Amino acid sequence: MCALPNAFKDRIAIYTTRVNVGLDAALPLATTRPRRLHDAMRYAVLNGGKRVRPLLVYATGECLAVEPDLLDTPAVAIELIHAFSLVHDDLPAMDDDDLRRGKPTVHKQYDEATAILAADALQPLAFSVLANLPEAPAGAAMQLVRLITDACGSTGMTGGQSIDLDAEGRDLSASELEHMYSLKTGALIHACIVSACLLRKELSSEDANALDQFGRNVGLAFQIKDDILDVEGETEVIGKPAGSDASRNKATYPALFGLDASRSRCDELVDNALENLSRFGVAAQPLEWLARYIIERGR
Repeated sequence: MCALPNAFKDRIAIYTTRVNVGLDAALPLATTRPRRLHDAMRYAVLNGGKRVRPLLVYATGECLAVEPDLLDTPAVAIELIHAFSLVHDDLPAMDDDDLRRGKPTVHKQYDEATAILAADALQPLAFSVLANLPEAPAGAAMQLVRLITDACGSTGMTGGQSIDLDAEGRDLSASELEHMYSLKTGALIHACIVSACLLRKELSSEDANALDQFGRNVGLAFQIKDDILDVEGETEVIGKPAGSDASRNKATYPALFGLDASRSRCDELVDNALENLSRFGVAAQPLEWLARYIIERGR
């Protein structure tokens, strides 16, 4: 198993095009009734975004020599789940944000009720996509459904958001904060890695465990980097209001432990993640590149 010889960054445009084509095909046309709902769904999904989660699916697939045609389905499904979560997170009852990816949030562009319904429709659409997985190994489709269900449910992303809301204005220990992050952000990122593992026939338990640990470390690092960007970033660059965490007195790494400790922990997590990739040699270069991108990105 060898990664393709050129840098993964040179293939990002290819993979983002693949997932965007898949998302466009999965979403109902804006001309299909109810038009306003379908237009809002498309706005929520197709209004930009780095597509980091699909890229993690494809990069893991490269590491394991899984064909991209198999990876398109989980990449699209996970991005739909991610979009659903962002629409809900931005609602007045949650984070009450006006901007997402430099554009009005869905409830600002349409209205609150339409935003709720659009998000509610995106979640089952993701599982509809998963139900049509072509030429997958036996049992893989069911395993993917279970994986992503767990990642976005009450013991995953939704539970993490609940803990996050409850933690506003409170002091948390580092372990409590990282537990929240592992659910709120880490669970879906971890699912990106594991989804590609499920599509690889005859993966050893040692390889699966190494990638599992990589996913958990990268998921935590991603959220801590988001915390840092909320403090240091500019609204025009990060695409959402800078300083919004502090304005809501949210429990974040910088707020509780300072920026230096946040950067140090982020670096430590990525170092641990990369250590787990050493067994894969050059095949892991795409995942190494993405792990470094996660802590070096400016938005």
